[in-house]
Amino acid sequence: MATVQLQSVSKRFGATVALDDASLTVLSGEFVALLGPSGCGKTTLLRIIAGFEAPDAGDVRIAGHTVAGSAWRAPERRQVGMVFQDYALFPHLTVAQNVAFGLPRRGHEPRVADVLELVGLPGLGARLPHELSGGQRQRVALARALAPEPQIVLLDEPWSSIDPLLRIAMRDELAAILRAAGTTVLLVTHDQEEALALADRVALMRAGRIVQVDSPERLYHEPADRWAAEFVGAANFLRADLAGGRALTCLGAFAAAGPDGDCEVLVRPELVALEIDAGGEGLVVGREFRGHDVMYRVALADGTALSSQRPSNELVELGARVRLHVYPGPIAVFR
Repeated sequence: MATVQLQSVSKRFGATVALDDASLTVLSGEFVALLGPSGCGKTTLLRIIAGFEAPDAGDVRIAGHTVAGSAWRAPERRQVGMVFQDYALFPHLTVAQNVAFGLPRRGHEPRVADVLELVGLPGLGARLPHELSGGQRQRVALARALAPEPQIVLLDEPWSSIDPLLRIAMRDELAAILRAAGTTVLLVTHDQEEALALADRVALMRAGRIVQVDSPERLYHEPADRWAAEFVGAANFLRADLAGGRALTCLGAFAAAGPDGDCEVLVRPELVALEIDAGGEGLVVGREFRGHDVMYRVALADGTALSSQRPSNELVELGARVRLHVYPGPIAVFR
């Protein structure tokens, strides 16, 4: 069953097109990431779902009810929980009072205790926000969003202000809490790694449009276009001649689907292996050591530049001649 449905939603701010005919369905219990560069319309879409903005065209439905477009439902009646970038906690209220903010005035104590237990903050209800760590404040914001038992929780880049050294652990922790609660989640992020790591499906946005909605695996290996391929990860594009289901490139022939003719094929850097060989066709012209792996830049005699991502125990010196081998893997074709 669908929790949220957006049908042909558009939004302008003066001459700026924020959303252009955007459609998206988020299923019950699903974790979906809205991924795209700054200014692509991600946060505008989130705010329209929450009721903080009204669309110029199109409909928004939550749990089968139209809440924007042909009908309007106020934000507090949409059964939506939201976690903001800065958490938006009330500094003069205790943790328990912050969590209870959207609940009935009487009889809310058991529910507050339950969600504080769920987010790992039992016994901290009497503290004020300034007495908590950044991670604890984030969990309070999540508890407040979960307390009214919303149909969906909206996360607006909730880890953007967290120290990079703590970000991965905190995002995994919060994602685990949300999955344990069985909550439907829509996350806004510009971080490709974050979207691919956390989401069941990723909605990739560009210039107000949703260009692809797919599983992380399909988005990475079968991007809708060249821009999508480059945005979600490092990419090599090789000129190719496609004939009879085989793409002939400077690195050999690969199985590939599509009509015969000139094209480009996508080969991800992790599929390109290097073998030191004085007579090899490639010259290592760049090397970026990243701890768990190394990204090499290799120049071919015809001017082609390629990236190769190898484990950090496969060290190749700058200036080395290498032979390139491509492991079997998904090959996407672009015209």
